[in-house]
Amino acid sequence: MHTPREVSESYWAAECRRDIDATVAHYHPDGTYEGPDGLRRGPLEIRRAYEQSARDYPGLQVRIVREFFGDEASSALEFDAVLVDPEGGRHRVRGVNVVTVREGRYVSVRSYEDPPERLRAAGSPEREPSGGAPAR
Repeated sequence: MHTPREVSESYWAAECRRDIDATVAHYHPDGTYEGPDGLRRGPLEIRRAYEQSARDYPGLQVRIVREFFGDEASSALEFDAVLVDPEGGRHRVRGVNVVTVREGRYVSVRSYEDPPERLRAAGSPEREPSGGAPAR
C-alpha cells in the first residue's frame, strides 16, 4: 500500500465500512484533510470530521472514476459517491481528491466536491454511480 491510488483504495474501503480507526490510520500524525467545510490538522481534528460524517451519513459507497497521476507521491482521484442518511435517503457526491502520500499514508488530502445531490426513489430516471473501478 504505497501509491496514492493504493492508499486511496484502502482508505475508501475503511471509510465505506465506517471504520473510523482504520480511516484515520491512513493519515500521518501531521497529516491534513481539507474539504468544503475547512482544514483539519492532525489525528484528533481529522477523526472528529469522520465521526461527524458517519453520524450524518451512516452509509457510504465510493467508486474511483479515474486517476490523474502526478508522481510517485501525489495524484488526483476523481470519485463518485453515494452517502446514505439515517432515514435511508441517498445523496450523490462527485469530486476529486488531491492526495500526497509518504510511507504509505496521507500527508495531505484536499477534497474538491459538489454538494450532495438527493437521489430519487428507485425506478426514477435519476441514475446512481456505475462502472469504473470500485474502491476496495
